[in-house]
Amino acid sequence: MDPGDEGSTTVTRDRSPSQLRAATSTEKFKFNELEAEFEAVGSEIETVAREVIAEDFWFVASAYRFADADVEELVATRDW
Repeated sequence: MDPGDEGSTTVTRDRSPSQLRAATSTEKFKFNELEAEFEAVGSEIETVAREVIAEDFWFVASAYRFADADVEELVATRDW
């Protein structure tokens, strides 16, 4: 059951890594833009926040049944 599909009994297969990369690329781009905004005012996304963001990418991937999601691969193109 996908999050938000309460009551659904449909079972789906694991999804491919390429589907996951496509789904996360826009979100990584948004975080990259956010990092640029922080830098423009002399700040940055701190280390703890970076790790939490990466863990959240993994959590969402797991929730949507991307069984073999590798957190480092999920955030590989990050600028933060």
